[in-house]
Amino acid sequence: MKEKFRNIFWFFGIFAIIVMLFTFDMDYEELWANIRRAGVWLPAVILLWVFIYYLNAWSWYVIIRDGKSEKVPFWKVYKLTVSGFALNYATPSGLMGGEPYRIMELSPYVGVSKATSSVILYVMMHIFSHFWFWLTSTFLYVFVGPMNWGIGIMLVLVAGFCLLAIYFFMKGYRNGMAVRALRMLTHVPFIRNWAKRFSVEKKETLERIDSQIAELHKQRRSTFYISLGLEYAARIVGCLEVYFILNILTSDVSFLACILIMAFTSLFANMLFFSPMQLGAREGGFALATGGLAIPSAFGIYTSLITRVRELFWIVIGVALMKIGNGTGKTDKKNE
Repeated sequence: MKEKFRNIFWFFGIFAIIVMLFTFDMDYEELWANIRRAGVWLPAVILLWVFIYYLNAWSWYVIIRDGKSEKVPFWKVYKLTVSGFALNYATPSGLMGGEPYRIMELSPYVGVSKATSSVILYVMMHIFSHFWFWLTSTFLYVFVGPMNWGIGIMLVLVAGFCLLAIYFFMKGYRNGMAVRALRMLTHVPFIRNWAKRFSVEKKETLERIDSQIAELHKQRRSTFYISLGLEYAARIVGCLEVYFILNILTSDVSFLACILIMAFTSLFANMLFFSPMQLGAREGGFALATGGLAIPSAFGIYTSLITRVRELFWIVIGVALMKIGNGTGKTDKKNE
């Protein structure tokens, strides 16, 4: 990637850090008191994400490798994973900063089309695993959570929504999504002309990307399911964060309850995808989720606070990594 483009992404990350520092809903003395209250659990939460990002990077790495010899070192994929998520935390609707950055950094190693298809495939897998996580959590709630008619109807609606989304994702995996996505953009005001021009100029590249997407599901099913399994495992391991934080406040909480809290919170936050860094959405989700499981809502607010601190820490790390280890790939495949 050219240094000027990398600097644009880097300054965007710096801006996100500044915004987060000024959006904590408490003064810094109170914030520091709450951080001190966390004690050893805060470092545990921060270090937990070393492993979660490892699972995310491994999931993307198996897609990039394509069942062949490695073309890009794993440490590079890990670095781009952390930096990509750091940029995504800062963008309204998500997936608008980290993905272009990953494509541009990965292209010198594997070529533009392969970099683009691997990033699209990983993003699809990341989102796909969320729907499986939400779907399985609805069944878990039946056995763990308090039930009534209202909750039962909500669970049926969530399960139906997840099944519908899974169906459309499977269609996307079988047929590819790049050409279809550009076709949809041709109907969007302000960018329709650009989308039409781009779809014509890059027709062969887009078709190649779609063939690579379809190939993953049709011919490399083991890679498909390994990547999906790693992403789903990352969702489950991420629930340990809630478990660690709630253990600061009470010992009367189970890991299964933390899975449900995380599932509801992530679903609620993603419904409000337009919120930059999910400000307010996650806090409300934690409060509602803990309250629904007969856990004091104040515990949910505290959980969201510590989560926000962890998020800020990893955004700083991700932005810093953008300036480290930026050598060019072994091969130059800009136009592949």
